[in-house]
Amino acid sequence: MYKVKVFVTLRESVLDPQGKAVTNSLNSLNYKEVADVRIGKYMELTIEKSDRDINEVVNEICTNILANPVIEDYRYEIEEGVTL
Repeated sequence: MYKVKVFVTLRESVLDPQGKAVTNSLNSLNYKEVADVRIGKYMELTIEKSDRDINEVVNEICTNILANPVIEDYRYEIEEGVTL
């Protein structure tokens, strides 16, 4: 089994109004050193081993379901040998 940690974020060229609102809130609470916040998503998948390459499977899942490739980027980390 694999545990896959997936991180999805907006592309740098895409405006992030949620992140801007959090930045403004933190600044108003006297956290002036916070220059920028970008909001994203974090997911953990547990995937059983199969004949398919794990990277191929994860890339398909991310591209087709978890991320919008037009406005979002994703990265992932794979841990092998995970038990339920």
